[in-house]
Amino acid sequence: MSKDMKELRNQRNQKLEEAQGIVDAAESAKRQLNDEERGQFDALMKDAETIAADIKRHEQLDEQRRQQAGKGVTGAELGLDEREINRFSVVRLIRALSNPQDARAQKEAGFEIEACQEAAKLQGRSTRGIVIPSDMGMAPGVMARLEREGRSMLIPVEVLSKRSQLNAGTPTAGGNLVATDLLTGSFIDSLENQLALTGLGITTLSGLVGNVQIPKKTGSAQTYWLAEDDEVTPSGASVGQVALTPKTIGALTDYSRQLMQQSSMSVESFVRMDLMRSLALGIDLAGIAGSGASNQPRGVLNQSGIGSVLGGTNGAAPSWENIVQLETEVAVDNADIGSLGYLTNAKVRGKLKTTKVDDGSGMFVWDRMSPNTPLNGYRAAVSNQVPGNLTKGTGTDLSAILFGNWADLVMGLWGGLDLLVDPYTGAGAGKIRVVAFQSVDFALRHAESFAAMKDAITE
Repeated sequence: MSKDMKELRNQRNQKLEEAQGIVDAAESAKRQLNDEERGQFDALMKDAETIAADIKRHEQLDEQRRQQAGKGVTGAELGLDEREINRFSVVRLIRALSNPQDARAQKEAGFEIEACQEAAKLQGRSTRGIVIPSDMGMAPGVMARLEREGRSMLIPVEVLSKRSQLNAGTPTAGGNLVATDLLTGSFIDSLENQLALTGLGITTLSGLVGNVQIPKKTGSAQTYWLAEDDEVTPSGASVGQVALTPKTIGALTDYSRQLMQQSSMSVESFVRMDLMRSLALGIDLAGIAGSGASNQPRGVLNQSGIGSVLGGTNGAAPSWENIVQLETEVAVDNADIGSLGYLTNAKVRGKLKTTKVDDGSGMFVWDRMSPNTPLNGYRAAVSNQVPGNLTKGTGTDLSAILFGNWADLVMGLWGGLDLLVDPYTGAGAGKIRVVAFQSVDFALRHAESFAAMKDAITE
């Protein structure tokens, strides 16, 4: 919340506390309020009501500005400093939401609850859960920093559902976190696919509100050579649109109260890592290979109009010629500018490391002497998010290789993370269910900026 809002709320609370103090003093003395006390009480309550009206006006103005700007709400925009943003605790928030009658939990999470309520108000959103400000460790742009710090989370395609059972009593489902000497600095994370798109330089539009139409120039005016007294034939630029509409991704985790109480590891980091990385991988995968059906965004591989390099009827081993063809497909459409690079999986990298450019040079397609630009002088990201199970003819387990200007892949994000805490579904076993949702979509500014080979044989 803004500093002005903070001050107003503090003033209102102070008036209410003073009024309550007058009542408490009379009750302690077992007597009614005298005329002077009644006057003081009425004046304090009137002041509190006036301040409440001021707060309401501020809220209405903030909501109007938010709707007009169409931005997501960050902790910084709520008037929180870096220290306050860093101390935001998802675990405290979950405890409070799952125990609404627990006064201590409500008090401990007062800061988190108030920040989320203000975020929801400023976004003008209604939700069954609670809206977390986007820079409280929940925004995709924070992912790299969190991974460097040993934490990992990203929010937010169909409503994907990853469910994980975390229990202190079951070793493989949380119990291994409960120990006399738990070496948290040596915590062994699960093996996951690498996130690919963020490092390639895609374009992110955050804080979207409604459906988005991005104007796009699709044609230019024509030129003509004229004889004397000839007139120019009328022509003009044509304009189209690139559409983004929200698709929702979600993740679900069950964990026990005992785990939260007993774990000597940072539950904050563990819960976030388990829940948010699932969403990160789901969004990343959708941007690469989303089908565009069943509520998914359409990923680059399934976009119409991208360049195509064919290996063979049943696929073919990727070669130096294929790599050059991918670049050429983009270049002939004048799209070989911007954040150019390759994206493929580990199987293709392994194959290209043992594939020679030619018979005489001794060079391999994947240049180990240029680790930052290993494919014909371009950078190459490697992630098993890129499909390695494609089929063509009789060929199976075929892999994809993509090349393009990744800045022309646009990711749209709507609002902050919606967090829903359900203490009832697993109440009999003392479990708390946490569900997170975020809306996202992908689009290409120019399909011509990308080319793909989808039938690479790697074995």
